[in-house]
Parts: sequence; C-alpha cells; structure tokens
Amino acid sequence: MTGDATAGGVPIVLVHGIRLSGSMWRPQLRSLRAEGRRVVAPDLPGHGRRRGETFTLAGAVAAVRAAVDEVGGRALVVGLSLGGFVAISAAAAHPERVAGLMAVSCSARPVNALAHVYRIPAALLDRLPDRGLAVNARFHRWTLPADGAAAVLDGGLAMEAARAVIEEIADLDVLALLASYPGPVWLINGARDHFRIHERRFLRACADGRLLVVPRAGHMVSLDQPEVFGKIVADAADVLATRAPGSGGGSPDPGDSA
Repeated sequence: MTGDATAGGVPIVLVHGIRLSGSMWRPQLRSLRAEGRRVVAPDLPGHGRRRGETFTLAGAVAAVRAAVDEVGGRALVVGLSLGGFVAISAAAAHPERVAGLMAVSCSARPVNALAHVYRIPAALLDRLPDRGLAVNARFHRWTLPADGAAAVLDGGLAMEAARAVIEEIADLDVLALLASYPGPVWLINGARDHFRIHERRFLRACADGRLLVVPRAGHMVSLDQPEVFGKIVADAADVLATRAPGSGGGSPDPGDSA
C-alpha cells in the first residue's frame, strides 16, 4: 500500500475544514481503505483531538507534513475549505512530499475583506454561552445526510478555534502559493457552493490544473456526494501512480462520471 499502481495508487492525506476534525472524512476513510489504499485524516491544531492547542498555519502545515511522512513520505493531499488552504500551503512548502494536490471547496481568495465577513458571525457566536455549538450542530444535521452529520459531529466542533483560523488565513496569498506548486492540482467544488467565486482564477494559477464541479453538492461536497467524491479521490491517486515523481504535464482528469 505505497505508491505503485498495483497497490491502489499513492497514499492519501485528507485535511478537514474549520471547527471540524478528521472524523468528517469517515465515508472516504471507509471506502478508500476497503480498496486497500493507505489513507489518513489528521486533526489540525485546535481541532478534534488537538483541541486546546492554538491554531497556526505553520502548525497546520506541520501536521500535514507529519501525516504524509506517516504514510510513506509522499502522498496525494486532499483538503476541504480551511483544509484546502492548508493543503495548498503544504504543497507550496513541501512540493517533494505532495505527489498531487486536491483543493476542495476553497476556490475563493481569503483576502482580508472576505475574512471580515466571517469575523462578524464568529464574534456573535462567541457571545453565546456555548459559543454557538448548538446552532452549528443543528445546521449540520439540517444540511447534511444523517451519516454525514454524524461523521462531522462525532469529532466535536471546535467553536473556540474559529477566530484564530480566520486571523491566520486573512492575508494568505493563496494564488501565489498555488502557482508555486509545480505538481498536478485538482480543484473540486460543489455546484451549489458559495466558495466557487474565484475558481477560474485558481485554475489559471495552477501549473498543471483541472477543475471539476460536482452536481447536486454544496460546500461539504465530500458529505453531500460521498460516493462520487470518494471515486474522484481514488481516481486521482491512480492517475498519480502512473506519473514519475516530479514529472509535469497534463494528466487524465479523474471523476468524469460526476
């Protein structure tokens, strides 16, 4: 279960979104491991089993690097929302460890003006006795399939981490980071996701990129369409297994059935 085509493609590291944890990837962990693939889903600082730590982007990148090393030193890195920004940052910092990058539900530049939109609700939620935990739990139960909501909530919601996350990514030059990564990139967005606003700019920034929009999916595309998303990830891992480390050029586009 390392990096060759006969053993299920390259290993996979799955990076979760803001307030969530590695438990959000439960459907993909089950399906990908059932295929014999090596896959891990670490918790970022301040989230999941690492609640109580302070979130920093450097610490998050270090968590991804450690996860890649855990699965053999080179992997397909898949990140959703905050995890997408972290995955892009990790790919830019450690391109030799990132065989391929899948940036999911994060095709919007986290410029300070956009970050301010999220500072306001974060501040309002902080004023509630539970920092908005009950509100967020109800939101996930209302918007996600039952299994998806359980996957999210079982890892806990790190409401207290939101402010630190927003401040860390507010000035992130994500397009420059994306442009600096020479490897293959998959930009994956749900058709109903509000974070698609800059997806064409993101695609132009990639040295070797492709864009896939998943129908009938929103921001949490991996839980809205778990089987489709799992196939996209598996296909990308198989594509990478056919490429020599460090090779460039266009590669087949996985997930055409989506």
